[in-house]
Amino acid sequence: MAAPSNAEQTQLQDMEEEDAGMEEREMESDEGEEEGMGVEDSDDEEDDSSEDEKENEAEIQRLEEQLSINAFDYNCHVDLIKLLKQEGELFRLRKARQKMSELFPLTEEIWLDWLKDEIRLSEEEPNREKVYELFERAVKDYICPDIWLEYAQYSIGGMGSPGGIDKVRAIFERAVTAVGLHMTKGQTVWEAYREFENAILSTVQPPPGRIPSREEQELLKTQLERIHTLFRRQLAVPLMDMEATYAEYEEWSEHGVAETVIQQYKKALQQMEKCKSFEESLLVAEPPKLAEYQSYLDFELKEGDPARIQITFERTLAENCLVPDMWAKYNTYLDRQLKIKDLVLSTHDRAVRNCPWTMGLWKSYVLALERHGSDHQTVSDVFEKALNAGFIQATDYVEIWQAYLDYLRRRVDFSRESSKELEELRGAFSRSLDYMKQDVEERFGESGDPSCLIMQIWARIEALHCKNMQKARELWDNIMTKGNAKFANMWLEYYNLERSYGDPIHCRKALHRAVQCTSDYPEHVCEVLLTFERVEGSLEDWDVAVQKTETRLNRINEQRAKAAEKEANLARQEEERAEQRRKAKSDKKAQKKFQKGTRAGEKRKADQDDYQDEWNEDSAPKRHRGNSDHTTDEYMETETGLFGRNAPPGYKPAPPGNKKVQQGAAATPQRQNDDKPELRNDNTSVFISNLAYTLEEPESKLRTLFETCGPIKEIRPVFSNKGTFKGYCYVQFESPVSVPEALKLDRREVEGRPMFVSPCVDKNKNPDFKVFKYNTSLEKHKIFISGLPFSCTKEQLEEICKSHGTIREVRLVTYRSGKPKGLAYVEFADETQASQAVVRMDGMDVEGNKITVAISNPPRRNVDKPGSSRPMGDMMPRQVYGSRGRGRTGLSLLPRSLHRQSAPASKVENGTAAERVTDSGAANAAGEPKPLSNSDFARMLLNK
Repeated sequence: MAAPSNAEQTQLQDMEEEDAGMEEREMESDEGEEEGMGVEDSDDEEDDSSEDEKENEAEIQRLEEQLSINAFDYNCHVDLIKLLKQEGELFRLRKARQKMSELFPLTEEIWLDWLKDEIRLSEEEPNREKVYELFERAVKDYICPDIWLEYAQYSIGGMGSPGGIDKVRAIFERAVTAVGLHMTKGQTVWEAYREFENAILSTVQPPPGRIPSREEQELLKTQLERIHTLFRRQLAVPLMDMEATYAEYEEWSEHGVAETVIQQYKKALQQMEKCKSFEESLLVAEPPKLAEYQSYLDFELKEGDPARIQITFERTLAENCLVPDMWAKYNTYLDRQLKIKDLVLSTHDRAVRNCPWTMGLWKSYVLALERHGSDHQTVSDVFEKALNAGFIQATDYVEIWQAYLDYLRRRVDFSRESSKELEELRGAFSRSLDYMKQDVEERFGESGDPSCLIMQIWARIEALHCKNMQKARELWDNIMTKGNAKFANMWLEYYNLERSYGDPIHCRKALHRAVQCTSDYPEHVCEVLLTFERVEGSLEDWDVAVQKTETRLNRINEQRAKAAEKEANLARQEEERAEQRRKAKSDKKAQKKFQKGTRAGEKRKADQDDYQDEWNEDSAPKRHRGNSDHTTDEYMETETGLFGRNAPPGYKPAPPGNKKVQQGAAATPQRQNDDKPELRNDNTSVFISNLAYTLEEPESKLRTLFETCGPIKEIRPVFSNKGTFKGYCYVQFESPVSVPEALKLDRREVEGRPMFVSPCVDKNKNPDFKVFKYNTSLEKHKIFISGLPFSCTKEQLEEICKSHGTIREVRLVTYRSGKPKGLAYVEFADETQASQAVVRMDGMDVEGNKITVAISNPPRRNVDKPGSSRPMGDMMPRQVYGSRGRGRTGLSLLPRSLHRQSAPASKVENGTAAERVTDSGAANAAGEPKPLSNSDFARMLLNK
């Protein structure tokens, strides 16, 4: 790629000016012709464009205001840059890009757009340095071959300035060092480098027919050697399509290819064949290709080539920049293997800019700064940035403080009684405790340091290095007041500190307090006190220790006996409930068996009667049932239900509601434990349901999940008679304060199923209590989406919707098993964004599914009466279907002539229906048909 000469540039400028003049004259003539024709059209276009400009300006102002509130809104930055570029606001666009680049690494696309805009704005020579600075910032964010190629090509434009050629070569050398090993894109950088050197070669070659001077011959020889060297270097690197490069070198080289070059080429070709399968899998994989890159990395780490490992890590992170584990793995490799200061620190800095919420990356960054001897102010600045990064757990702040305090402790020279570094260390310890108490507890509801590890370290430093036991004791008093006095290990830690740096008097005091306060392992503390008195104490001290330990252990044994008795009662009650459940189950099974046998006997009897009636119908019509028989049959149907026309011998119909009473009596023993005040406290309990029946050790797993909400008193999973888990349980906390925190875990996924967490409410006292309550009014800031593919995840839906506004919440609607329904609710920041989302997203195609989007307006639920399982309008009297109910086929086995014609009340023919209604009396009022007499049957048969 040769640079144009000054004469050529002048000629091109003259041609462009002539073309511009001709275009202006043509436009003037066109405007004169169309002036009278297009006045109205131009006015309309101006009005439309002005309206669009006003809308865009309003949107720009909204985005700028939103960024002033939350500067870390990545999508808002991207939207603002797009709008400013669309409006052509270049200076505001530059400012917006600058702000975003200070907070986040920019993608390759954003950098290339920015660089191209700046190149157009800075065509004069003095401004080239600003573009160079911008390129330097761009190549530090990610290793991108396209940016390096653009950088090198831009530098060619300045080769005419003093030292310009050397600067171009330096940039190309950095480019091939950074991305020359990129197997698929590195070849373009090598080829551009060779084209540049070929262009230089054409300028030093003498014209044909003229003998070059000695100086020209030296220049020509040097330039040819540069090109030879570039070919040799490229052929030693495994790159895709490197066979074409070798063929080009064979054609270009006058003396053939050296044997050493051929051997290096074959070796690189073998390496390329090894990596070819990984490259092909990357080509066909869908972004972000993390699994494919991970396999590639494992292969390169096993091969052990540092340069190839580095370029593979960089390629992986360019497409997976928000994966903290990959950054941590890369940082660990650089810290332990390469140990190059500039490379290590720049990678750590890029890691925390991409994943600022990951505490481990900040911690390793602080350690790397100390390891490579960075100044104290730099380390402190990085630590302050970490505190403002917004970690997701309280314990993360404890760990980052510990890392910084360790760094400050290593700076102190404890041989001096007082120093600036020691005072800074003490001030940092005090600040850390205040930070945990104020900032962290206010945000998370806990300090993140229940064992007070920071204060323990501070106390040990004061005792060991500063010989200040008074300060250490004050710190340990503070530790014990924070709920740690009941733990034996805390008292023994304090005792060991006194034993190592204190005196026997304070050791004895610590152990006496431990005996009185410890509740988890009192025997161990008592044993330590007695051992101490055996070694250090007098007889009087021994007697006091024995008396105190015996008194304490007696009290502990009494408490344990009461607890054991209580547990035995619980076990006995559980056995009683299990026995009652087994008995109720067996009774129910026997009842079903009896009913089944009775129905079979009645069916055989009914078949025999029908057979006899069929043969005797013509000869003895009077034997047909009369009114009394029919009434009796209907009465038996009503009373006996499924027992058939005749009740079994000795059967007494149960009064209404008796079935429910029996079921309630069977269920009452199952709730005996829950009804006892000492076992159940609804104010401090939650009910957990929809868990998998195959959940192993539900108590331990739920304890791990809910212990973050507060101290747990008891977890009671419910099991069946066979000992299998029934999928629900009760969790009782020590304090009612923990219940709202536990309810926040509702719909948390546990082994593939959403776990339901609801308040623990006695349904006997509150029968109308409903756990699931939702808004039934119009929600203008929320949209309802239907028709989603079942494979759509919450993250995918959020990615689709975030371009239409700020998203507060995305909720996928699922079945109880966790399977999706294809429905979702998306809540936006305001009504305007939701309305725009409806307009733009309705009818959108998502993975082959056409979705429907509307403003959320949930329907009102049907409210049934207490105790009813369905609306009364759906219930039909059983008499309509006969004693056995409706058959499976729905067909009637009566002769057509015996069918009663039921007509709607509004259609009365010949007065017959009216007469029947009048004569039916109370029977028809109750929904029962009027019985027919023998004469009625005879008339119907004669009419037939």
